[in-house]
Amino acid sequence: MAHCAYGTILAFVCLFGVTKSYLSIPLKIFPGKYNVSSAVGLSVTRPVALAPDGKGLSLASDPSGQVNFMDMVGNLQGDSGRGYYMEMFIGTPGQQLNILVDTGSSNFAVAAASYPFITRYFDTALSSSFRSDGQTVAVRYTQGNWMGELGVDLISIPNGPNGTISVNIAAILSSEGFFLPGINWQGILGLAYPMLARPDSSVEPFFNSVVKQLGIPDVFSLQMCGTGMSASSLVDPTGGSLIMGGVEPTLYRGSIWYTPIVEEWYYQVEVLKLEVGNQNLDLDCREYNMDKAIVDSGTTLLRLPVNVFNAVVDAITRSSLIQEFSSGFWDGTKLACWMRGDTPWRFFPKLSIYLRHTNTSESFRITILPQLYIQPITDVDGTLDCYRFGVSSSANGLVIGATVMEGFYVVFDRAHRRLGFALSNCAVNGGVALSEIDGPFSAADMASDCSGRALQEPLLWVISYTLVAVCGVILFILLLLLVLPCRRRGYSGEITDHSSLVRHRIK
Repeated sequence: MAHCAYGTILAFVCLFGVTKSYLSIPLKIFPGKYNVSSAVGLSVTRPVALAPDGKGLSLASDPSGQVNFMDMVGNLQGDSGRGYYMEMFIGTPGQQLNILVDTGSSNFAVAAASYPFITRYFDTALSSSFRSDGQTVAVRYTQGNWMGELGVDLISIPNGPNGTISVNIAAILSSEGFFLPGINWQGILGLAYPMLARPDSSVEPFFNSVVKQLGIPDVFSLQMCGTGMSASSLVDPTGGSLIMGGVEPTLYRGSIWYTPIVEEWYYQVEVLKLEVGNQNLDLDCREYNMDKAIVDSGTTLLRLPVNVFNAVVDAITRSSLIQEFSSGFWDGTKLACWMRGDTPWRFFPKLSIYLRHTNTSESFRITILPQLYIQPITDVDGTLDCYRFGVSSSANGLVIGATVMEGFYVVFDRAHRRLGFALSNCAVNGGVALSEIDGPFSAADMASDCSGRALQEPLLWVISYTLVAVCGVILFILLLLLVLPCRRRGYSGEITDHSSLVRHRIK
């Protein structure tokens, strides 16, 4: 999620030389700031029969006519700047709200009180089917946080699976930096695994409930179509599709390439390498997976660990036709502006991410063109087109956010613990495809496990043995103090137990 906040804009003109050319590129840098990224009865529903595609997925064809994925096409609105959301009816009678789709969290939460910047909220007192369980829940995101009360109620999705289902709902009673100006949604739909649910994993996430109650396959797919849309546009276009229960072939072209889900909390994947243009960054693959590497529709940008981010910026700077650039553009504090109609994309290289294939000895490459990561923001004074850098540094892992996802049709095949990527039919601008997929490539030169999982357990053992050794030394010293005569001074004091510093880290 991201929102662009503009203060007083101070412009200055910078002229840059172009490598091997006598052209000058009129560029203006503008400062800007970005906040980057069952207790009730339920209606009986008919079981859904879906036709398999021979690879364990469900396709749109359904002879029984009980489900039609085409009804779900176009059920999302929004863009990467303000998030993608869908319409839902919550409670009895149903109250209509727009809900943000977020694959990077697991709670279903809706505004239950009036807040600035939102036009409506879920009034629990008006729903005869709402049941509170009296439990408080709080969730903090990369941007914003909220606190509320857990309960259970009925929901239906006009352009989703048929039927009414009973789901866990967090009624948001207070929030900070969560509901922002310019958004058109009043809640968040966390589609990740139970491990991320708050206050604990016993809170069944929304999609788990849908699968269990409607009998659909444990898979959903996502197309986000905000490519090239200005994040400051006042008009919300049809933003894409969330297909629950399978894949819709009309939304993508070519084959679906699959990568394993490394761990079922976030949708964690294994990144093997990055390329800028055709230049390999040549970093240890564990650098890309530092902390974790995830696919998250609720994050606006492509977020990279600090070392990786710096390497990407250096590589772009070297390969770009623009020889010098304000550092404020790279760190997100300034916009780059060109004269209206003079788009900058030809001056920047492609970015490629290599993912491990389900055949673990192979990899495949997803590539985005500059149109996806050099993003239009606003027309400042009627004569300039301004852009932001759609990549940022991250202290908590690599995040494949909307900047990349908008180029692809992404399949969250939870049933087979894999994520699929195919070329999105809407990732086209002026007849030019803005994304590419290539492969397979040999992964023989890569570590057998770049995710760092192999290091975690041995590292914990090293820490444990070190602590045991330290405790042994301390115990030996204490025994000496007790046994040896110490007539001139006594010993008194406390032993500080530093083992509390070794904790499971909540990420």
